[in-house]
Amino acid sequence: MKILHTADWHLGKRLQDFNRLAEQKGVLNELVELVEAEDVDLVLVAGDLFDTFNPSAEAEDLLYSTLKRLTGGGRRPVVVIAGNHDNPDRIEAQDHFGRECGIIFVGFPKTEVRSHLLTCETKLLQVAPGFVELKLPRHDFPVRIILTPYANEARMRTYYGMTNATDQFREHIQQHWSDLASTYMDDQGVNLLVAHLFVMKRGGEQPEESDDERSILQVGGASVVYTDMIPAPVQYVALGHLHRQQEIGGGPCPVVYSSSPLAYSFAEADQQKYAMLINAEPGRAVDVRAVPLKTGKRLLRKRFTRVDDAVEWLEANPECYPEITLQTPTYLTAEDRRRLAKAHEALSSASIIPDIRDIETTEAQRSPAIDLTQSMDVLFTEYFKNKNKGQEPNQRLRQLFNEILATELE
Repeated sequence: MKILHTADWHLGKRLQDFNRLAEQKGVLNELVELVEAEDVDLVLVAGDLFDTFNPSAEAEDLLYSTLKRLTGGGRRPVVVIAGNHDNPDRIEAQDHFGRECGIIFVGFPKTEVRSHLLTCETKLLQVAPGFVELKLPRHDFPVRIILTPYANEARMRTYYGMTNATDQFREHIQQHWSDLASTYMDDQGVNLLVAHLFVMKRGGEQPEESDDERSILQVGGASVVYTDMIPAPVQYVALGHLHRQQEIGGGPCPVVYSSSPLAYSFAEADQQKYAMLINAEPGRAVDVRAVPLKTGKRLLRKRFTRVDDAVEWLEANPECYPEITLQTPTYLTAEDRRRLAKAHEALSSASIIPDIRDIETTEAQRSPAIDLTQSMDVLFTEYFKNKNKGQEPNQRLRQLFNEILATELE
């Protein structure tokens, strides 16, 4: 059974003043061509379909037309879950459209998919809250899928029976997954888990999260999930939320973030983007292949000490979105800014970062530079330490900062 895993499309997202809908159309067309060329049996889309709760009509049209094309005219099912940027009610409102096209929409953690025969002749053998078992037309064995869309803590309390503030989300989701796996999963079918969560190895290094991706670790967000919580029968975990392609260790099987199809912030500068192809059969380890995506402009960051060098580099890299930092002893003049803007049509004023300091001073005299590639959380911590004689902010201050940041990003 051949499966394609993709996530974090963020349809409708802009980069500063630049509309990227044409790039999004191009990369989704590349996904459709990949699915057809590889003769894929099943497509998984692991959340963040849109960039906002109220997407534009153009973004909605692009999503639903692409999902329909991915079914190949009803020859393969497409399973879609909601992410933290999506309105789960809006996602599930397309249930009728989905039934007509062979698409399964799941917006909430314990949605129970309605039993129906899909037009692609895929049969729903069994359903439960947060679970489906499918019989694909070209395979004798079934595929079982645990489905965990994103939900905030209020919804988690509702869907996982949490009754007070001391209840731990991890305990409930682990039990939910374990119950589904023990009830429905064995080595006679392919077993998958699709989720939009922040997942890491217990005791391991926290995966890197894009600066402009709303953290689901913040106040009001779901807690981190550990890979050792994944049930043993699961053969592959298809994740969404983090935009860099990566496999998270510590689980019983590959636990993979596919990456977003395009780079959406300069924290993702020069990242290669991927779709994941999985070959799976019952009772055996899956074969996973990361397929590089070629469509869309790269995001590039560069530091300069001379405007002339910056202009030369910008003119040499016209097919990208640039962000440049200029380390100069004085503020940029209007003429400098004019030259920079003329050198690259995709350079906005927000993408020119001045670093005003005396470049001729010695290291002993030079003030420490601010590393703008760091996350907002790290920058806040360093600022607080600088203002408070090295003292780090406590957890409550960090939570308040993340809450304010999330509000600004809404």
